[in-house]
Amino acid sequence: MKINVVLYHPEIPQNTGNIMRSCVGFNCKLHLIKPLGFSLDEKHLRRSAVDYYDYINYEVYEDFDDFKSKNDGQYYFLTRYGKKSPSSINFKDAKDKNIYLIFGSESSGIAYDILKDNIDDCYRIPTTDKVRSLNLSNCAAIMMFLASEQLNDDIVIDHEPDMYKGEDFIETVDINSLEDRFKEYKGV
Repeated sequence: MKINVVLYHPEIPQNTGNIMRSCVGFNCKLHLIKPLGFSLDEKHLRRSAVDYYDYINYEVYEDFDDFKSKNDGQYYFLTRYGKKSPSSINFKDAKDKNIYLIFGSESSGIAYDILKDNIDDCYRIPTTDKVRSLNLSNCAAIMMFLASEQLNDDIVIDHEPDMYKGEDFIETVDINSLEDRFKEYKGV
């Protein structure tokens, strides 16, 4: 069972770049459905994805029908018109199916006919009545976390990776040495 993130007509490169970074962090594949509001080699996209751009697993589709014809699995549509909280989803119920978390464009969301045809699989991240919805990249990160947490993906770890500072960094770090190096760096 693989977690997939689908962006239907994404418009803002920074949001897509942030989502790309989250996809790498949660071991998700990204699916982009045209039209895109940016070029995939745009500098804002690369800046948002930072050093993770080379690890991104993504595919681009001409339209929603093209995407559907190539991707079988359980679809979950995130929309401001959903009437159920995503916390009610048991992702394990998808059994051995791939899971697709589908998000719409920043300005107009997912086409109404697609939502209407899939009304039982439409979800809304609960918010106050002061906002229509949350930022796209924030919603995607919330949903990737929920799915990953439930599925307990063996690739996702719950501590600082050894390739960076390691699991026991805080317990073993010499604070005084770090503070001295910081002062040196700042010229204090």
